Amino acid sequence: MIKDSLNNYDKYTDLSSNIIKGLKYLKNTDFNLLNDGKYFIDGENLYVNIQTYITKSNADYEAHRDYADIQYIISGQENIGVTDYTTCTTTIEYNKENDIEFLNGHGDFIKMDTGDFMILYPDDAHKPSISIDIKSPQKVRKAVVKVKLQ
Repeated sequence: MIKDSLNNYDKYTDLSSNIIKGLKYLKNTDFNLLNDGKYFIDGENLYVNIQTYITKSNADYEAHRDYADIQYIISGQENIGVTDYTTCTTTIEYNKENDIEFLNGHGDFIKMDTGDFMILYPDDAHKPSISIDIKSPQKVRKAVVKVKLQ
């Protein structure tokens, strides 16, 4: 797992070429011009889901096998829980078509602010979209770049 501000994206030039392409896409895109939805950057190898939602008080962890996530906060704030996949137990079995498995586990919450990104690999079980203050859910707009692992 890597968490940083998109302002520092050029520190990560030694990562995979698709991760770098994803970070460059985030850095160079005006998200005010895009509606929520799925946009292909390089076919199924690299695409982005743009979404707007209200944060929630809790959720299951999730994990992916075929893709890494680059989760980028366009606007708003949220917590993302992160833990080691191997310490979790499965609550909903892996769905290959959607590349997702849901899990129960315990981990640390990381605060994400506007302009922050987090890179999550298959061994990073994660719980996104969690309210900073459970009494005050807020609106978040996020881009999730899906990076096919080679």
